[in-house]
Amino acid sequence: MEGRDQIFVLLTEAPLSVEDCLAAVSSVGVGGTTIFVGSVRNQTDGKRVLRLEFEAYEPMAKKEMEEIAREAIDKFGLEAIAIHHAIGILEPGALPVVIAASAAHRDAAFRACRYAIDRLKERVPIWKREVYEDGEVWVSAHP
Repeated sequence: MEGRDQIFVLLTEAPLSVEDCLAAVSSVGVGGTTIFVGSVRNQTDGKRVLRLEFEAYEPMAKKEMEEIAREAIDKFGLEAIAIHHAIGILEPGALPVVIAASAAHRDAAFRACRYAIDRLKERVPIWKREVYEDGEVWVSAHP
């Protein structure tokens, strides 16, 4: 894709926008675009979630997110990919992660989104604390 960026990585305290992610990867040359949207649930294991608190080692997190995006482009032949993740305090309904991938064909875009979210959870130094009515716990994203 000559003259056009392919990788759009964002780590921010601002609210995430599905529309911004989609716009970043859209073009008339793609046949399929997929989007993964992660949202904050209002309960976990029967406990009411008041908020999630995300922290990151930002320089390393951005570098890993860019590397995952490059891997997805190479592995699936993507036209473009956007990986956006929020940090800070998020209440139920907020979006902590949005990933959009575009490709000539839909299968590559679907597979790339799944690949990107799975690698992000495995490798990117972003930590999550769930805060409940009766306590809090740090949640490991890494299986």
